[in-house]
Amino acid sequence: MENQFVKQYPELMRGKKLMYVHGFGSSAQSGTVQMLRTLMPNATVVARDIPLHPEEGLQMLKAMAAEEQPDLIIGTSMGGMYTEMLTGFDRILVNPAFEMGDTMSKFTGKQVFQNPREDGVQEFIVTKGLIKEYQEMTTHNFEHAAGTEERTRVIGLFGDNDPVVHTYDLFREHYPTAIGFHGEHRLTDKVAMHYLIPVIRYIDDRQEGRERPVVYVDIETLRDSYGNATASMHKAYEMLIEHYNVYVLAPSPSNNPQQMLNDTQWVEQFLSAPAWGRIVFTNQRQMLYGDYLITPAAQPKPTLQEQPEFMGTQIEWGSDEFKTWEEIIVFFDRLGGQ
Repeated sequence: MENQFVKQYPELMRGKKLMYVHGFGSSAQSGTVQMLRTLMPNATVVARDIPLHPEEGLQMLKAMAAEEQPDLIIGTSMGGMYTEMLTGFDRILVNPAFEMGDTMSKFTGKQVFQNPREDGVQEFIVTKGLIKEYQEMTTHNFEHAAGTEERTRVIGLFGDNDPVVHTYDLFREHYPTAIGFHGEHRLTDKVAMHYLIPVIRYIDDRQEGRERPVVYVDIETLRDSYGNATASMHKAYEMLIEHYNVYVLAPSPSNNPQQMLNDTQWVEQFLSAPAWGRIVFTNQRQMLYGDYLITPAAQPKPTLQEQPEFMGTQIEWGSDEFKTWEEIIVFFDRLGGQ
């Protein structure tokens, strides 16, 4: 863990309980636990050492979940494999190791636990027998994935540069919400702040039935003529998603489906996980229900006889009042989430 926190999120999961399920060769003393506690200071984060043998591990985790009744379970790597089987809870799986037997086969022999464990054990041995136990355990993944409720309560996050596990396609066969992020296998503080926190916020809002004001952002305000991100765009976007439901707006060309695909890929590349499922293709902006629309100033304005383009407040990026994203940041900062 890098342990360089830019900010905290005191309102996120306030008064709620998160259960963290650590990865292979780790413990409840993982730096990820402290990271989550630091990022969400008003939530309770619980974790326990997972037994080495998978059957014992799963039984312990099921008992722990029943006892703690967490509002959210987050599992990383091997912990993601276990977390998928902890049914009945909202869950986030980060780079889940659904093929643990194959993954472990690369690390046979004596191994050292990465973090201190409560029982004081520092070393363990990966044997063929242990590998077989994990291969058997992973055959039980996805047994409950067909249930409608379970399919909506499990979210997978997958690093696009993960050198250890590659289970995106396998997860996608069973659950609809598979989200890519820019990162590797470890859950660093950067990944947590930019990709995990927005997903947790989505779950927190859903649990509370919380409705945030809606902001639509025209895709052309986010990129320049070369297809690169405009100045301060990322800073503005991350500020907005803390207080608003933000959607990226793009035209819907009836005779050019490739353009829609290109726009979707651009959003996935430059905004990644926070914008997953939040791109809207439409040519009828007057039909949109929302509070704000950020649109390029160069777009033609409707005449009095025409139907208004958007019924909410329209902010013209590039205009004299809002020349850059920095001016828009100041505007919304003064609103305070209204």
